[in-house]
Amino acid sequence: MMFTKTFVAAAFAALASALPSGMVVRQSAAPNGAVQIVNNLAQPVYAWSVTDVVGPMQILPANGGIYTEAWQTNPNGGGVSIKLATDPSQADVLQFEYTQTPDTIFWDLSCINMGANSQFTQFGFAVVPTDQTGNCPSAICKAGDTACSAAYLQPTDDHATHGCPLNTGLGLTIGQ
Repeated sequence: MMFTKTFVAAAFAALASALPSGMVVRQSAAPNGAVQIVNNLAQPVYAWSVTDVVGPMQILPANGGIYTEAWQTNPNGGGVSIKLATDPSQADVLQFEYTQTPDTIFWDLSCINMGANSQFTQFGFAVVPTDQTGNCPSAICKAGDTACSAAYLQPTDDHATHGCPLNTGLGLTIGQ
C-alpha cells in the first residue's frame, strides 16, 4: 500500500513538473463523452469543427472562453478535427483530432499546421482526461516547446495518438 501511494505521488509530481508554466494539473471539467477547450490566452481563439463538412466558427473569448463538443462521428468514415487559431483567417492552426469507435475515443493534438512562433507554442497547451485512473493519458506541450513530442509535428508521429474509454471527457487547456 505504501509503495502504491509513493508511486502515485511521484507520478503526479512528474506530471506537474511537465506542465506549461502556470498550468495546474486537475481533473478535467469536460463532460463525459466530450472535449472541453478552455482559452486562457489574453486574446480570442477561433474554433471550428470539421467532419465531412466545415462547421461554423466559434469564438472562445480571451481569459477563460470555453467550447465544448460531444463526441461525434464523421459520415464519410474519417475522423473529426477541431481546428483552433488565434486569427479568424484560419492561419497557424492547432488541431485536436479524434475518431470514435464503439468503445474507444482515439485522439491526438497536431501542430503540423502551426508556426514555431504560434501563440499556442508560446503559452503551451495540455489535454487532461476526466479518467484519472491511468486508462487515458494526458498530452502536455510546455510553453515555448517547439518540438513537443506529445503532439504530431509531422504526419508520421503516430506515437502521439492516444486511446481512451469512449465515456472519457478530455479537457484541452490553452495557455496559462
